[in-house]
Amino acid sequence: MATLTRCTWCGDDPLYQQYHDTEWGLPCRDDKKLFEFVLLEGAQAGLSWITILRKREAYWEAFADFEVSKVAAFTEHDIERCLQNPGIVRNRLKITSAVSNARLFMDIQAEFGSFSSYFWGYVDNQPIVNYWASQAEIPATTELSDSISKDMKKRGFKFFGSTICYAHMQAMGLVNDHTIDCYRHSQC
Repeated sequence: MATLTRCTWCGDDPLYQQYHDTEWGLPCRDDKKLFEFVLLEGAQAGLSWITILRKREAYWEAFADFEVSKVAAFTEHDIERCLQNPGIVRNRLKITSAVSNARLFMDIQAEFGSFSSYFWGYVDNQPIVNYWASQAEIPATTELSDSISKDMKKRGFKFFGSTICYAHMQAMGLVNDHTIDCYRHSQC
């Protein structure tokens, strides 16, 4: 059986490869998944993505299966419960921002009909397809991620700077940043 050529960032780690092969860069318009990644990308700030992937199941449990209305209703008791959970990143600022970001996410849903409409509206509902020859060419931010991040910060979002925003855009398929030699480039 031939070996698949993947983006180099996923290396040989089976969890990273599975995420790369089944999720990363696949266009997503589902608000629940978009919210999940807003929360997870914020938790990842300053850490490696593999750390968050390994804790993902614990995040599903701790954050009500990413039901945005349930997370938005979290109380101080829920925040304290999360701070005691060794399965997630126990950072008070990240946990409280997840709750406030859930409320803001719902505000965007109310204003635009869905978070997907808001987010995908930045790219006219079509993924931006890049043709990078190597991982080294891929930027950490773009003018577009700067614009989206700036708007979300203006709306009150925390832990959603331009770098996190661009990672979110990549993960949710707004941009196809699979390198051209990666077998997923043409699929996404």
